Amino acid sequence: MRASCVLLTALVALAAYYVYIPLPNSVADPWKLMLLDATFRGAQQVSNLIHYVGLSHHLLALNFIIVSFGKKSAWSSAQVKVTDTDFDGVEVRVFEGSPKPEEPLRRSVLYIHGGGWALASAKISYYDELCTAMAKELNAVIVSIEYRLVPKVYFPEQIHDVVRATKHFLQPEVLQKYSVDPGRIGISGDSAGGNLAAALGQEFSQDANLRSKFKLQALIYPVLQALDFNTPSYQQNANTPILPRYVMVKYWVDYFKGNYDFVQAMIVNNHTSLDVEEAAALRARLNWTSLLPASITKNYKPVMHTTGNARIVQEIPQLLDARSAPLIADQEVLQHLPKTYILTCEYDVLRDDGIMYAKRLENAGVEVTLDHFEDGFHGCLIFTSWPTNFSVGIRTRNSYIKWLDQNL
Repeated sequence: MRASCVLLTALVALAAYYVYIPLPNSVADPWKLMLLDATFRGAQQVSNLIHYVGLSHHLLALNFIIVSFGKKSAWSSAQVKVTDTDFDGVEVRVFEGSPKPEEPLRRSVLYIHGGGWALASAKISYYDELCTAMAKELNAVIVSIEYRLVPKVYFPEQIHDVVRATKHFLQPEVLQKYSVDPGRIGISGDSAGGNLAAALGQEFSQDANLRSKFKLQALIYPVLQALDFNTPSYQQNANTPILPRYVMVKYWVDYFKGNYDFVQAMIVNNHTSLDVEEAAALRARLNWTSLLPASITKNYKPVMHTTGNARIVQEIPQLLDARSAPLIADQEVLQHLPKTYILTCEYDVLRDDGIMYAKRLENAGVEVTLDHFEDGFHGCLIFTSWPTNFSVGIRTRNSYIKWLDQNL
């Protein structure tokens, strides 16, 4: 009996040690966030073990776990019709809200899910529930794009999928089929999906025939650059769940099919040191000492080395491509973008990407709404249902949908 108690105590202590991570008191529901983070870390470690023994790629294994526990069939209700189809060979899930009696044509949002270009799906419950809520509350048609993921495809194939699906949807006969008003269409996405939405917006803005197709873009804690992994938010939240800096850098390397040996050097900005000529012209476009307010920069200092590892950019030139890093796009590209909403969270390495993009868009003459949540963390907007329901998840989702309702 005594041995059993000792063993149980030891197991509880080990579990507590694994789950507990120091978090600021101001982050929403800290203990629940610790449990969510521990669950995700556990899934990552299982997938890494599967990769190590040669059974499967770790990202395929991790996504199998995520989708297996969260996949949801296309289930319609009285308020929202849900169907799975494909647009020009790209799988999509379409959510059709009921039209308003006085508006026979409906608004529409093309939504791109997050997951580091490698994880999640338009068909898991988190995104199904979000898009269902959007369709219902906006009386809109929401097209959730099931783009292909790493490691089956790499940059820029994810962008190509999103562009193909979007161009198909924008055809007059397709808009007519779904009773969509061609003047009230927006694009949106969260995290890596926000990255793809921003890239899509920029690509369309450079084509005179497509420039006016979107009324707005809404970017949820978007990832927008890979040149500086030591912005104040990257420094402040280097070990903050659910997206530590090390994990974000690995997602970038995976996206480009790069070498993991570069990860540690990239974390300390050795890939964009002063001797890397290819990066020189782009530094001013993400100079956070001028783009971020003093309330954000605080006492943080830029990390810029005189000499670094020029081989990284030579082997992964995609790091400096504006299609992967929309924050570094030319001012001439930004000025043609539509009205923009950017949601950022205090406890997120990507916070400053969003704030800097908002500032660059404002400088280009674009109307921007920056919606910052002081107690938010990366990914929180999709966590609105038990057992992963967070107060800040509900507030961010409500704020996002309210802005869409008022502006689309």
